[in-house]
Amino acid sequence: MNKQLEGKVALVTGGSSGIGLAAATELAAQGARVFITGRRQAELDAAVDQIGSCATALKADASVLTDLDAVYARIAKTAGRLDILFANAGGGDMMPLGAITEEHFDRIFGTNVRGVLFTVQKALPLLSNGASVILTSSTTSIQGTANFSVYSASKAAVRNFARSWALDLKDRGIRVNAVSPGPIRTPGLGGLVPDEARQGLFDFLASQVPLGRLGEPDEIGKAVAFLASDAASFVNGIELFVDGGMAQV
Repeated sequence: MNKQLEGKVALVTGGSSGIGLAAATELAAQGARVFITGRRQAELDAAVDQIGSCATALKADASVLTDLDAVYARIAKTAGRLDILFANAGGGDMMPLGAITEEHFDRIFGTNVRGVLFTVQKALPLLSNGASVILTSSTTSIQGTANFSVYSASKAAVRNFARSWALDLKDRGIRVNAVSPGPIRTPGLGGLVPDEARQGLFDFLASQVPLGRLGEPDEIGKAVAFLASDAASFVNGIELFVDGGMAQV
């Protein structure tokens, strides 16, 4: 394994499962010291077992600002800086326009938009000059999706964060990019529908992808590691689609 991230310090929010866990595993495999956050201790413990001894789990909800403060205080004390920030924590569920509630809106925007904003803002004192910030957007940022408008709008907001923050942080040489997965075989994707409908959903989504299949979490993890590395030193403000071509044709 090419240790191109040797000596780097990384934080992955929502790092205990799915895309976050895959990204944290890849960052660690490439030499980074990795902190991960999540809301469930058992999943965090299992994630650390998978990632290895270079991983540290911090129980935190990315939408709760006091939790973020505690995370950064711990990183400041034990590592002193951050070179890579993958603001990945987020999620959503399906709701048709006529059924959207305040709770649905506040919960999704609270994590996907408010949480991402303050995850990055509160990291600023720790981010080294030349650091890489990566945000999780989605193909829904540029596509309409029935019954998924609140989630889709939240990811469009995240995509613009990358554009705007690349300008805000240019004087420190900090790159800000978004990675936009297509349909990826994760617990979150499967959880959008009842268990008995899961395979049908997977089959339908695979049929919409030119490559004819769902993506795997490690394929996103490799894209995140690329954006975090010096190989992407002139990549800034982009939305990198990792979607098998789904939103491209």
